[in-house]
Amino acid sequence: MPPGDGPVSVVIADDESVVRDGLRAILETQDDIAVTGTAGDGDHALRLCRDLRPDVLLLDVRMPGHDGLWTLGRLARAGALDRTRVLMLTTFDLDEYIDEALTQGASGFLLKSSSYEELLAAVRAAAGGDGALSPSVARRVIDGYAAHRRARRADPADLARLHDLTPREHDVLHLIGDGLSNSEIAERLVVSEHTVKSHVSRKLGLRSRGQAAALSRRTRP
Repeated sequence: MPPGDGPVSVVIADDESVVRDGLRAILETQDDIAVTGTAGDGDHALRLCRDLRPDVLLLDVRMPGHDGLWTLGRLARAGALDRTRVLMLTTFDLDEYIDEALTQGASGFLLKSSSYEELLAAVRAAAGGDGALSPSVARRVIDGYAAHRRARRADPADLARLHDLTPREHDVLHLIGDGLSNSEIAERLVVSEHTVKSHVSRKLGLRSRGQAAALSRRTRP
């Protein structure tokens, strides 16, 4: 959900109180961001998202009990990812976490070692409907999909999903796969950001830019 008249509302979910407090302290220095709740596990995070309907959820991958990936999956199945964008937080940039998080519809994946500026930029990007990846994570995603494309041809099911796209919608999907933001794509194609956001998702039913980028890369020659 793009920022509206009020600040971007954020819920922080991490099992370490020092991490929650640190993230909150950083975010609350900004006039356009408001932390509306914090949670120490997946169950509490899920309840807060249902009750508070935040714009962005900062969600730790590893938590006791139900972890971040479980929570993300529950939000995806409930259709909540159009309302609440999820940024996954972790100390580790392990490939299986990255792949599963983006496949389930996460808007981004940030290492806890990310800079102050990267954190704020990621929250604002997610709230505006864009994706955000820490630089090291982005490199692993790009390398992983490149290797995947070399190892196998595009799945016929993926190609079939693209059958009804217009040439302009193909252009949007391709540029998402190249990592351009909605505003950059709008400028490149001389259209509005709203048009960019609706072009592909309305026909493919994708929950996030991460999924769109993955589909774009899988179906390139």
